[in-house]
Amino acid sequence: MGLNDTPSGERLHIGFFGRRNAGKSSLVNAVTQQETAIVSSEKGTTTDPVFKAMELLPLGPVMLIDTPGFDDDAGTLGRLRVKKTRQILNKTDIAVLVIDSNTGITPSDEELLALFREKAIPFLIAWNKCDKRNVWPKPSVENEILVSAAKKSGIEELKEQLTRLVPAEKNRTFIRDMLSPGDLVLLIIPIDKAAPKGRLILPQQQAIRDILEANALPIVCRESETAIALENLKKPPVLAVCDSQIFKKAAASVPSAIPLTSFSILMARYKGFLNEAVEGAAALAHLKNGDRILIAEGCTHHRQCNDIGTVKIPHWLKEYTGKQLHIETSSGHSFPDELGNYRLIVHCGGCMLNQREMMYRMKCAKDQGVPMTNYGTLIAHLHGILDRSLRLFPHLAAKVREKP
Repeated sequence: MGLNDTPSGERLHIGFFGRRNAGKSSLVNAVTQQETAIVSSEKGTTTDPVFKAMELLPLGPVMLIDTPGFDDDAGTLGRLRVKKTRQILNKTDIAVLVIDSNTGITPSDEELLALFREKAIPFLIAWNKCDKRNVWPKPSVENEILVSAAKKSGIEELKEQLTRLVPAEKNRTFIRDMLSPGDLVLLIIPIDKAAPKGRLILPQQQAIRDILEANALPIVCRESETAIALENLKKPPVLAVCDSQIFKKAAASVPSAIPLTSFSILMARYKGFLNEAVEGAAALAHLKNGDRILIAEGCTHHRQCNDIGTVKIPHWLKEYTGKQLHIETSSGHSFPDELGNYRLIVHCGGCMLNQREMMYRMKCAKDQGVPMTNYGTLIAHLHGILDRSLRLFPHLAAKVREKP
């Protein structure tokens, strides 16, 4: 992964939904100008969501998702397909409802429209096969367009329509809005067994890119060279950012006059749930023996012997609370539907999840009354430096100081 590559969590997720044989896969192929999805006249050809990452003008980096037919509820397999399609909605930034214009709108289409509105997903209705259509009454809904995937007509207009539906939060920044041209930013990055060989992890790449785009200067060092880096700077950095795992070491090395935070805390802010993460960390004071804790990660990776999610955080939690806690883990796209039995959810930074999915997980926890925090916020709290790590966000730092 290079600095110019766009991770999946940063791509605009566009999902194509509709009934079987409405032409979803054909339309995805027409939009990508590639044989992205298998096309057949037989109903139910798409059995699992198909993901296609690409650069799509004028939208930029996108993730196109071709979903199974929403009307396929026959048998166990069909119901699983519909369930999978519903799950895709939780990560969809823009939805395209594909309707066979000869068939017209059906109850399953109406159900999808209701789900789009319920989840506040911007949507576009693509009346497909318009080259073959008879006269049909158009329903009174917004954002409609006539297309023919077979004839490749209306495709450019569809892309233009999608551009107008891009959510405003897609223009947010990771750290750039806190910097001025010429500012120095110290990035403290550990290189250990868990670090991917030959590259930096995504939040570190994202920070460097954002600093450069702010016309500021990133200074990168390992935790063992922090003091040397600071001594060689003519002026102190306006900010220091470290990996969550070395928060305690970084706090001891970086003078208190320099604001210090972590990549994970910045990621929580970037994804839109830092306030909830700070509130969730306060739940540590109320944990009891036998409480269940869920540690959730948005990606899957090879576990190292001292893995942060399965080894370090469980150890720190038990050491801090002095309680016998039951720790469970989940990773990748699997996130439990039922959360009510947990007393706390600790989530990773979510760099591989888009904002909509991250906020969906946060909402699920909130709806079921379960506090949720993230790695960086929790670790700062466990090490007694959460107040300092939130100095950049005074309203949140004040909230921490108010806690008993």
